[in-house]
Amino acid sequence: MDSYDKVLLARDGTRPNLRHYISRLFTDFFEQKGDRSCRDDGAIIGGIALLEDRPITVLGHQKGASLEENVQCNFGMPGPEGYRKALRIMEQAEKFGRPILTFVDTPGAYPGMEAEERGQGEAIARCLMAMGQLRVPILTVVIGEGGSGGALAISVAARIWMLENAVYSVLSPEGFATILWKDASRAREASELMKLTANDLKEAGVCDRVIPEPPGGVKREHERFFTGLRRLLTLEVDLLCKQNINTLLSERYDRYRALGAKGEKI
Repeated sequence: MDSYDKVLLARDGTRPNLRHYISRLFTDFFEQKGDRSCRDDGAIIGGIALLEDRPITVLGHQKGASLEENVQCNFGMPGPEGYRKALRIMEQAEKFGRPILTFVDTPGAYPGMEAEERGQGEAIARCLMAMGQLRVPILTVVIGEGGSGGALAISVAARIWMLENAVYSVLSPEGFATILWKDASRAREASELMKLTANDLKEAGVCDRVIPEPPGGVKREHERFFTGLRRLLTLEVDLLCKQNINTLLSERYDRYRALGAKGEKI
């Protein structure tokens, strides 16, 4: 399986979406809606839940399991309302001392004119700035696509995990090929150059842990996968909560300052 095969697998509509992860990993999920400024955005879901017995804040990108659902959540592409909602939820987590778990699965932030008119870039920037300073542990899991600033806006974290068949990059392979060669059909070739797979990013120091998937990729019915992931998340959150928050903040800052530093590992 080459890099582009993994891109296609990351986009596969039969993969579990965020609501599937929430229902299988957490209990007592209470969803929080709206940005308190404009409206709710179905492409970002967030709220309070229990991870085993620990209260946590969970949020992430939502893709639909059908065409109708995808229209409702804009195919997982948030507008500024989604990022303002995410920021509101994360700041509440800091206020009450809850660790934050974020799940990334988006082709990117919505690039439409109306989103730009309502401050898309500003909303993403505020998320980035705030996450760098939040005084609670943050763990991010890339479960499918991790596209551009739309993914980065909720993944400024102490730890970044990726599913084996997830991808994380500055833009899509098709976009890369179009810009570089004016030929989107060379997306497979572009994927190899971009080094966007979980194993590529683990080697580069961007990803801390690669989560193995069942053969053919994780599906909604793979209960053993979710049981194992819940166990790993519980252990990691427990470890992060025991660390000094000033140390976590320094590590978080240093991590992102070092990204792309002449090929050096972080």
